[in-house]
Amino acid sequence: MSQNILSEAFIYDGGRSPFGRHAGALSSVRPDDLLAHVIKAVVNRNSFKAEDFEDVVMGNTNGAGEDCRNVARFALLEAGMPHTTAGITVNRLCGSGLAATLDAARGVKVGEGDLFLAGGVESMSRAPIVMSKAHSAFDRGQTIADSTLGARFTNPAYSNVFGDDTMPQTADNIAQDLGISREDSDVFAAGSQSKYEAARAEGFFSGEIIPIEVPQGRKKPPSVIDADEHPRPASSVKVLSGLRSLFDGGVVTAGNASGINDGAAALIIGNRAIGEKCGVRPRARIIAGGVAGVEPRVMGLGPVFAIKKALARANLNLGDMDIIEINEAFAAQVLGCLKMLEVDFKDTRVNPNGGAIAVGHPLGASGARIALSTVRQLERTGGRYAAISLCIGIGQGVAAIIERLD
Repeated sequence: MSQNILSEAFIYDGGRSPFGRHAGALSSVRPDDLLAHVIKAVVNRNSFKAEDFEDVVMGNTNGAGEDCRNVARFALLEAGMPHTTAGITVNRLCGSGLAATLDAARGVKVGEGDLFLAGGVESMSRAPIVMSKAHSAFDRGQTIADSTLGARFTNPAYSNVFGDDTMPQTADNIAQDLGISREDSDVFAAGSQSKYEAARAEGFFSGEIIPIEVPQGRKKPPSVIDADEHPRPASSVKVLSGLRSLFDGGVVTAGNASGINDGAAALIIGNRAIGEKCGVRPRARIIAGGVAGVEPRVMGLGPVFAIKKALARANLNLGDMDIIEINEAFAAQVLGCLKMLEVDFKDTRVNPNGGAIAVGHPLGASGARIALSTVRQLERTGGRYAAISLCIGIGQGVAAIIERLD
């Protein structure tokens, strides 16, 4: 009986939109338009033919408004890709962008396509208000929910067992369980802002951001958005320490948590043969990935177990990593992960250019943004290996191990 040999999966290129604030510069842009813009730019600047792409795999969390019914397929068609190219939308909540990336890599590895697009999109500004259907004629008890963030229409059977902690409450749970202080959280958040600002000042992010024109009405020219809108470089520890915690006795504040944002990102992932055929050199190898589940009340610890799985599959350990990226849903959550991974809070390998506390967290796009920025940081520093990860609502984590190529 013959044994199939798995292919290797490589990252060839990638790009992202600027990340906008909630109700900010990108709030007038539909999520499918935002994703289509990024897809078109990334595909057009490379030598691959559009018809070479097997599938477009995109993460998206909300799916309740203009991003409904498979935003990946809508966006690829709007980007001018051939109708013969397939598209699928992946929802692993905050980890959707990285989950989509791993799905594409898996397709390459098992030989079900030579070339894929992967990434994600979220327009949290345009997330609609949703209403349940009536249970009976003339029923006046319909539920109305904001679909921007968090669960809605949760089944009581779930809540009765696992509770109904909001995302910030899960971070406070971690802080209480693991002894993470408010000061620890504010110091980490201030560090995220300052690291982002240092990288921005050096022009790092301009190498990955794809500018977008946003109409301003009939009497004004379009506004070119070419920079992230969420960072607050003046957020010092002193400033952050003056903010009120969201819950009594908790450590989470608006300043040490990620933002509510709009953005899109896309990566080109393929095997070595397609790159050789088209004369494009791969930039990084996706060695391994992993997902894991944890208690929903401490959902932010999911990266710990996902990273350990991915490292084991890559036959590497945390000491081999030149970069450790843990998405900054909340400072307390990242610090909890570091504590459980036995990584010092001041380890310079951790989120070297800041994270979601500064740049923002458009849920479906963040995983691909992290993968892209990490590849570029490895290229910038000459590092070889990186572990990248995100926590996920309802208690999960997703991680990948990537290797920079010479």
